[in-house]
Amino acid sequence: MTRIGLLSDTHGWLHPGIYEFFKDSDEIWHCGDIGNIEIADELSEYKILKAVYGNIDGWDVRVKFPPYLSFQCEEVSVLMTHVGGYPGRYDAEARKKILFEKPGLFVCGHSHILKVIYDKKNELLHINPGAAGKFGLQQVITFIRFVIDGKDIRDLEICEHPKNRKV
Repeated sequence: MTRIGLLSDTHGWLHPGIYEFFKDSDEIWHCGDIGNIEIADELSEYKILKAVYGNIDGWDVRVKFPPYLSFQCEEVSVLMTHVGGYPGRYDAEARKKILFEKPGLFVCGHSHILKVIYDKKNELLHINPGAAGKFGLQQVITFIRFVIDGKDIRDLEICEHPKNRKV
């Protein structure tokens, strides 16, 4: 069993609630727009970090993380990117990778909108954790955690914080 903390779009700022919410996680996955390498370093000192770079990330982040990351977690093949779209409306490059790699779990960010959708056509679970940072149009800061146990993806929990409240 692997416990995952999933976030995206921190844009150079980490909500202090991330540490408590992810305290029992084995790994943190960041779906891009990290903001700066210091955020990535801070997360990787806390837990194992798997990440991709996003469209706002500079070269410091891009030299350390790829635009797409494919890996196995337990018995689930995972594909991670930043700009991915949604089932039926995937980004063109993401769609190619999904069709070629056939992941069981596709995680991405970019939209700042949390969505969890089962894609029947491609037989995968699509997760976008929304935006964990305070920059962007979203009204709520969101990040999630879940468990991968063998082939099962379960126990998904959402953490929400009002964006405009001081922390």
